[in-house]
Amino acid sequence: MNKQEFGAFLRSRRERLRPEDVGLSSGPRRRTPGLRREEAAVLAHISTEYYVRLEQGRAPRPSGEVLAGIVGALRLTDAEADHLHVLAGTAPMRTRVHRRDVRPSILALLERLPRTAALVMSAAFEVLAWNSLAAALMEDYAEVAPKDRNLARRAFLGPAGPDSTPLYGVFDAGEFRHHVVMELRATLARYPADAAVTGLVDELRDGSPDFARLWERHDVQAAPMLTKTFHHPVVGEITVDCDVLTLTDRDQRLVLYSTPTGSPGAEALALLDVLGAGTDVYVV
Repeated sequence: MNKQEFGAFLRSRRERLRPEDVGLSSGPRRRTPGLRREEAAVLAHISTEYYVRLEQGRAPRPSGEVLAGIVGALRLTDAEADHLHVLAGTAPMRTRVHRRDVRPSILALLERLPRTAALVMSAAFEVLAWNSLAAALMEDYAEVAPKDRNLARRAFLGPAGPDSTPLYGVFDAGEFRHHVVMELRATLARYPADAAVTGLVDELRDGSPDFARLWERHDVQAAPMLTKTFHHPVVGEITVDCDVLTLTDRDQRLVLYSTPTGSPGAEALALLDVLGAGTDVYVV
């Protein structure tokens, strides 16, 4: 635990808050900026003496419950809460849910990307937005129920049950399933109280022996998938470059399928672009 940095960070977050930010009256005799130490202590449900010792770097490492109280008392953001836990040398207590709203600038980017199939996935593999070329390459997600837009569920349970054909005809379906399990384990660690995440994991463990087997391996390091080959019902076999960009502010993934200029895949993707619905962007 970095006690001095921990105390300095607490002090800086306390001093930026106004009493009215936490429902308190500022009063006529307030001479210091922000909250008083005793006010912060009351809001965090700890003693004033203990809080003062924390700010002065004289207290032992606080428990997870104390840190959770401080996070709420000082109105810390997710990033600030994570930093507080890093300074304390503890793992943060996760209570938030994963985000499903896509940034408008990303939606605009999907529309502008030339000859690129693109989609945005949540941390739980939900397809949140996609362009028309992605719909042509895989499927039009607007035509399926929201539950079936989850790629983890589709990979292990399929659109018609666990014995369905491989995911969109991809040749590396087994590798993708392993990737899904590792990513979902990391997602569950970040959102252990998110019912959508815990429910999905339980559903997959109960419904897919393959998922249950892979889950018990406790693998956490997912290898990057640099290329992917689809067997498309219209254009046949098509190999694309697969790039996944992390949108850190919302814990989402921007997945891009593209091809080198002049390659057979580029010709197939161009044909799909013509057969598709133009440059529309779809959002769930």
